[in-house]
Amino acid sequence: MTDHTSAPVLQALADHHTKGRVPFTPPGHKQARGADPEVRAVLGDAVFLGDVLASGGLDDRRTRGEVLERAERLMADAVHAAHTFFSTCGSSLSVKAAMLTVAGPHEKLLIGRDAHKSVVSGLILSGIRPVWVEPRWDAERHLAHAPSAEEYERAFAAHPDARGALVTSPTPYGTCTDLRALADVCHRRSRPLIVDEAWGAHLPFHPGLPSWAMDAGADVCVTSIHKMGSGLEQGSVFHLQGDLIDPAKLKIRADLLGTTSPSVLIYAGLDGWRRQMALHGRELLGRALDLAAEVRTAVEAIDGLHVNDRADLCGPGLADDFDPLPVVIDVSGLGTTGYRAADWLREHRHLDAHLADHRRISTQLTHADDAETTGALLTALKDLAHAAADLRPAPTVQVPDPAGLRMEQTCLPRDAFFGDTEDIPPADAAGRVAAEMITPYPPGIPAVLPGERLTEPVLRYLCSGVEAGMNLPDATDPGLGTVRVLAASDPAG
Repeated sequence: MTDHTSAPVLQALADHHTKGRVPFTPPGHKQARGADPEVRAVLGDAVFLGDVLASGGLDDRRTRGEVLERAERLMADAVHAAHTFFSTCGSSLSVKAAMLTVAGPHEKLLIGRDAHKSVVSGLILSGIRPVWVEPRWDAERHLAHAPSAEEYERAFAAHPDARGALVTSPTPYGTCTDLRALADVCHRRSRPLIVDEAWGAHLPFHPGLPSWAMDAGADVCVTSIHKMGSGLEQGSVFHLQGDLIDPAKLKIRADLLGTTSPSVLIYAGLDGWRRQMALHGRELLGRALDLAAEVRTAVEAIDGLHVNDRADLCGPGLADDFDPLPVVIDVSGLGTTGYRAADWLREHRHLDAHLADHRRISTQLTHADDAETTGALLTALKDLAHAAADLRPAPTVQVPDPAGLRMEQTCLPRDAFFGDTEDIPPADAAGRVAAEMITPYPPGIPAVLPGERLTEPVLRYLCSGVEAGMNLPDATDPGLGTVRVLAASDPAG
């Protein structure tokens, strides 16, 4: 039986300090001694003491102690995977590695159009040809859910040469697709399924949560431990099972993209979180689920607020399941936007909501929350409701219907991104081919992709969104005074 009380990275780090190793290697702060005193005062020396070389520090120069490998094997066992790989570059790297393992330049990959911007970055870097699979769109709530297995079945029928499929589940709003059915669709064709499960690190550790990708039969699963787990920012893992993907190939694709200076601090966070969940996860997450149920009931009792629950999110044409820990609150009953509500909560109650859109905020709960943190949340939300008059009238975000959100993909995202470009006003951009991603963030799902032919409804949506408080950090001009398009002389433009 596997000993999950062990934490190889943490134990090696403790051994490093016990032996008093003297480094004549990077990092140059030399165990905090060279760090600026004001930096040490803010960060504390523990950060620097944990910041050692992975090889030639934590382990020997040939990594003969297999510190990382042992930690990865323990993680794989904890989540029922055959192989696990740690990443210190976030799931943005992990999902690219998975994509590049399944498909190569100009090969097709079926991808839900609600994919994160990191997936689009992978397309730009690789030259993979995306076949977009439409999400299930709730036109009443203006909310996209992951595509169904039936949609992927139809996509494979139209594109039998596709090398595999990629789906995002859970979405940033906590909604899930039927991964077992989707894995069956892929495996009937001997094609692998990649699941971007960045928001699902906690799912393997409690039966009351939606199905975990490895248990559902996915081939590769990418998970951000820093989102719903206890890892540090950028802490990610990707898991593998089955015989459709060579683990050595997946590893070298990750090495192609990853850093040669990984953070031992992040490795330690991943290792410690696995031990915490393997030993205590069911208990910790059980308490979190009970707390979430109480919070949902209490928020629903506040005038003007509505918590999106299973009845709102799941059913025919909607999601197949949902995670109750991302408490998604519709604030439209207050006559304002999620942008204004989130800004008010931060400015006046020092409370940060995870996600804000034109009508919602998400107040994400994890196993770390308790009566004190949720009490502060509920008090702040009641105060928000009382202050709602000050947040009106809110600018209107002109969200198109589902058909209006979709644009023609005229060329590969890579070809558009690296083509000859020009920056023009949005008023002149309809009919031109985008040469950049334009992504409301969070959650980070691009509204515009390189290679898509821009339309007036999408441009109107983004311009009205910026006026209302939408954040577009990856646009060349985040204020959307201009849009980057392919030059008129470019054949694709």
